[in-house]
Amino acid sequence: MPILRNLGRAASQLLQSSGCGCGVSLVPVRAIGVSPRQVASDASFHSVTFSESDHPRVLITGGLGQLGVGLAKLLRKRFGKNNVILSDIRKPADNVFYSGPFIFADILDYKNLREIVVNNRITWLFHYSALLSAVGEANVPLARAVNITGLHNVLDIAAEHNLRLFVPSTIGAFGPTSPRDPTPDLCIQRPRTIYGVSKVHAELMGEYYHYRYGLDFRCLRYPGIISADSQPGGGTTDYAVQIFHDAIKSGKFKCYLRPDTRLPMMYIDDCLKATLEVMEAPAESLTMRTYNISAMSFTPEELAQEVQKYVPELQMTYNVDQVRQAIADSWPMNFDDSNARRDWGWKHDYDLPELVTTMFSYLGSDSRIAQAN
Repeated sequence: MPILRNLGRAASQLLQSSGCGCGVSLVPVRAIGVSPRQVASDASFHSVTFSESDHPRVLITGGLGQLGVGLAKLLRKRFGKNNVILSDIRKPADNVFYSGPFIFADILDYKNLREIVVNNRITWLFHYSALLSAVGEANVPLARAVNITGLHNVLDIAAEHNLRLFVPSTIGAFGPTSPRDPTPDLCIQRPRTIYGVSKVHAELMGEYYHYRYGLDFRCLRYPGIISADSQPGGGTTDYAVQIFHDAIKSGKFKCYLRPDTRLPMMYIDDCLKATLEVMEAPAESLTMRTYNISAMSFTPEELAQEVQKYVPELQMTYNVDQVRQAIADSWPMNFDDSNARRDWGWKHDYDLPELVTTMFSYLGSDSRIAQAN
């Protein structure tokens, strides 16, 4: 028996590393074109298919970003606390950690991610791990790894285990040659940021996996998302979040975009509602894999005017960041989301006045609102 145990350990070590020190894993095998559907359907790691009457088992990657925590809260109310697992590579705050299941998950570690899906019998996966526009331009190699290589891992695992996969896209998936006012679902897409390029790649790869492997891939192109629950994260539209913090703190805000820069925007509650609705929509109602969604469109100047109704002393100045301005000038001014409204009944709840009132109330400026009223 000791001999057998020693042989077992030796075999295990050989499988984990070769003589040259190069790790042996499933990733190199996948790189030579092995399809996810070439795995035997009765393999022991193959997840069971859940019935429509059961709650899905959900994994959210990149869950500590702007949208992940809010989505987890929404899904836990609907499907039960223990059916929704939040994951990231960062340490969560105490309130997030104790609000429901949290797990470390690195999307660049294919084997670990696969184990998480299998061990937790995941059936729905929301893939939020990504570097945003401005941050991605500052570190293109990292953005390429996270936004593209990480996506490939997720696609293969989702196809292998029959998951329903949601990957968000963005207004950044369009470029300066796209029609801007309005921008339809289907048109030329030539983005000029690594973030935008990676999202076009995600849209096309998801659609390919749907037709090639039957993957239930669903995608929404988000406009700029505004939330009171998180700090700005490096996106080009984040001025529309920062203005509220600065207005309350100092009464002064310096905007890095021109005052007439019009972009589509959405309050986070609408964004989360749309995400859940498209995931729950019957498959036969979907005529495409990727949809535009929108709620409102405004400029920094228009937003400032609305904010000044509650903070009349707000001083708005402009110091244009040429990098972010160039990005914004290549993006849509208005989204045409008529297909989403027709196919699965999308309808937003928040326009600009409701957005501003809600942001101030959540950020603790009730006294300012009362004074203004």
